[in-house]
Amino acid sequence: MKKILIVLAVVGLAACETSYRATDTGVVVVNDATLTSFSDQYPNAANVVWARYDASLEPLVDWDLAGWRTMDESDYVVQFDMNNEPYYAWYDADGNWIGTAYVVRDYKTLPSSVSTTLNTQFPSYSISKVNREFQKDRTCYEVVLTRSSDDTKVKLLLDSDGTVLRQKTKMK
Repeated sequence: MKKILIVLAVVGLAACETSYRATDTGVVVVNDATLTSFSDQYPNAANVVWARYDASLEPLVDWDLAGWRTMDESDYVVQFDMNNEPYYAWYDADGNWIGTAYVVRDYKTLPSSVSTTLNTQFPSYSISKVNREFQKDRTCYEVVLTRSSDDTKVKLLLDSDGTVLRQKTKMK
């Protein structure tokens, strides 16, 4: 009798979750709390693909620079399209939103305050990559700059006002 109850409990729990296609790992089971959190936050998301967080994959976001909390394989990453752009969002196993990011392809769309900071504080660098990142009530820009004269790379985290919040420099 105990075995039957355990089997029924497991089947019942599984019925409360939804399976989604993942990019390379087959099927991912996403719990209701996470699905609700995502659908409430992004009701217009299209082409939604869920996966478990995998620390071995190169992330879109520099976690140390962004200051986001550590994630593990029980957490989720979801790729989706919104406003004709591919977005990525991260949720913990309990459905709590960690953050969202997308690649800024047109650097001319950066806020003028961000562009001003880049031009005045890093005039000998060119932009290699920009992500727009959202976390809680904060919007930031993760910018990778390269100086061609010596291949120095600088990663910056700037707020929407152009204030440099964090910086990493890698010299060759």
